[in-house]
Amino acid sequence: MIGLNSSAELALPHGFLQQFEWQSDDPLQGGLSAIDLSQAGQKIVLLSDQGAFSTGEIARDSEGAITNITLAPFQKLKALGQEPLAQGRNDSEGLAIDAAGTAFVSLEGVARVLRYDALAGPAQNLPDHPDFAQMQLNSSLEALAIDASGVLYALPERSGDAAQPFVIYRFQNGVWDAKLSLPRGDDYLPVAADFGPDGKLYILLRQFNGLAGFSSKLIRTTVGQDAIGQIEVLFTSKTGFHDNLEGVSIWRDTQGRLRATMVADDNFLPFLSSGIVEYRLPD
Repeated sequence: MIGLNSSAELALPHGFLQQFEWQSDDPLQGGLSAIDLSQAGQKIVLLSDQGAFSTGEIARDSEGAITNITLAPFQKLKALGQEPLAQGRNDSEGLAIDAAGTAFVSLEGVARVLRYDALAGPAQNLPDHPDFAQMQLNSSLEALAIDASGVLYALPERSGDAAQPFVIYRFQNGVWDAKLSLPRGDDYLPVAADFGPDGKLYILLRQFNGLAGFSSKLIRTTVGQDAIGQIEVLFTSKTGFHDNLEGVSIWRDTQGRLRATMVADDNFLPFLSSGIVEYRLPD
């Protein structure tokens, strides 16, 4: 594995800390779509968009910078039994893990959310919302987050129209509702979400600008029963500064500072990279 501090000539976005890239011979490692960090940023779970996951450890120096990442071989997620998710039903995009270690995975292709008591074990289907069956194949349940009380929130990548807000689907008491929404004011699309230790909802959005590359934006907000609160933009990266950031985890370091760790999806293409990007966030 190779760790690199970014040397890009573009101006550094506010709060940018580090970009760490690595290479691997694991054929299942790639297309990284979600990330979860725990234990002050030392434990990591990664999810690919081809139905595979890995767990590992992050080594950090005295300032909290990443010096190495050690991952177990990627394993395929299972379906309801012992067989892996079938091709065409394995586009895993969002990951949320509750305080007890139960994992939830949102999928595109066939839009749905699976529950795993352990990621290496069999899945259980959560009930569907009627909207799920009508979603675009490659733009459905992209982002998934869980709050401290165990309520799930899922966002599709597309809203259906540039003037239409993104519905935030909420799963509580065994059913989904569609009371919440995220306003859409530009071409950025949601790709990941997480609840931070401050109880706020963080949403990572991405814009694709053709050959120029990707730009990313991280926002946060509060969540009410019938609406979300004011939206705060934490950073917006210039096009090409980062690769295809698709997953986000919000946590506090050993000094109590709030951090965002994001993972880049290389789409299994040699000209894109798999890497970790970290930012320090204002409280």
